[in-house]
Amino acid sequence: MTLLSLGLLMWVVAHTFKRLLPTQRALLQDKIGDASKGLFAVVIVISVLAMIFGYRWADFVPVYAPPSWGVHLNNLAMIGAIALLGMGKSKGRARTWLRHPMLMGVLVWGLAHLLVNGDLASMILFGGLAAWSVGNMVLINRREGAWVRPDPGPVAGDLRLLAITLVLYGVIGGLHAWLGPWPFPG
Repeated sequence: MTLLSLGLLMWVVAHTFKRLLPTQRALLQDKIGDASKGLFAVVIVISVLAMIFGYRWADFVPVYAPPSWGVHLNNLAMIGAIALLGMGKSKGRARTWLRHPMLMGVLVWGLAHLLVNGDLASMILFGGLAAWSVGNMVLINRREGAWVRPDPGPVAGDLRLLAITLVLYGVIGGLHAWLGPWPFPG
């Protein structure tokens, strides 16, 4: 669990450094220029790898028994999570609905996975990333104040987001079945 926890900590630090320590971030930017972006990108990649391998290598420590219906709600929620992750970069009308669609996508993803995984490693990974997304939304709202909604785009942008969401859902489901546990009922 140490590698998993370290990966999660690296993720949180890399994604909140700019908001929590803006002066230090600016000094780093001044000192090494655009290489600072590359540095944070490397830290994020390492954090993701640490979370993946830390999760896969963690001992199974049961904490609670997930409900039998959780798999159905998880799969439905995952469609929503994928759509939310793409909504912030979409060109349609849906991008005007929420201030933090990508962070909401991480929150939905994390909570959905807690419906089907009741072990300690899952609570650390999925619960930790869900908590990080909520904390990040709070930090952004405090620092930036009122949200200015973007202008809505054409409905075609929303249809494109829906099509991409469904394709990605199929790809992610296939990869999940290939690399990990079978994600679908039955």
